Amino acid sequence: MSTSVARVAGVTHHTVAVNGTELHFVSAGEAGSPILLVHGFPESWWAFHKVIPLLAETHRVFAVDLRGFGDSSHADGNYGSATSADDLHELIAHLGVGPVHLTGQDISGGTVFRLAATHPEDVLSLTAIEMGLAGFGLESFADVTRGGSWHIGVLAADGIPEILLAGREQEFLGGWAFPAMTAVQGSVTDEDVTEFVRVYARPGGWRGAVGLYTSMLSEGEELQALATSAPLIIPTLAVGSFGGSFTETTLNQVSVKPSQSVLLEGVGHHVALEAPDALATAVLEFVGAIDEM
Repeated sequence: MSTSVARVAGVTHHTVAVNGTELHFVSAGEAGSPILLVHGFPESWWAFHKVIPLLAETHRVFAVDLRGFGDSSHADGNYGSATSADDLHELIAHLGVGPVHLTGQDISGGTVFRLAATHPEDVLSLTAIEMGLAGFGLESFADVTRGGSWHIGVLAADGIPEILLAGREQEFLGGWAFPAMTAVQGSVTDEDVTEFVRVYARPGGWRGAVGLYTSMLSEGEELQALATSAPLIIPTLAVGSFGGSFTETTLNQVSVKPSQSVLLEGVGHHVALEAPDALATAVLEFVGAIDEM
């Protein structure tokens, strides 16, 4: 197993203490409105390593490892979406860059929605990539009798990820997780898998995923109530591919205004790795129009 941290030219690594944990994040770009990138599963900030240089040509870009993921802290504690949203709120305050153009994908949905709904002063816009929300249909992906995936139940079962996945990160990530949901051949490289294996193989390396998937199966009513009391009033962009229009449908249920939508044909679930140019173009056009208002 590799222990070296993957690097990208022009991208700087940082660690900061916020909200009782330590978050690792990277930054790039020197000017322009700030963009904060939030990964999903089974990922870390590295999911955006092809996209960051494209965005950083005209924006200040930050990509974070959520608590329990990547090179952020994996110590004992709460790893639910509410806590992770508080982490991001404090990170934005620490950086002094708010409000940001927030971009989240996959299982980070609960975290980024909570941040945007409870701290609207932090967020200029929300781009959701292959993202759903508990209470708005996401739970269906845990129902294996209707085409859902087995890994959700495994990750949300107390103690089971450590029994089944710890020590088998290469087999799980390289042999199943990425191949099963990637459509663009060769887009997820051996280097990518090695970097993801490195961080999930850290002691406690599954804690972040366990926390967010446990939240997913328990926070539906809470997110429904939040969407009713504090629907999003910011501009939103849905980027779909593998999941079709699911992301757009989700955003339209929690937003005051209809979401803009981009559907990438022939691309799998891991959009930032599979179609970085198309994703960067969509994000830059979206945030550029907002910045010009």
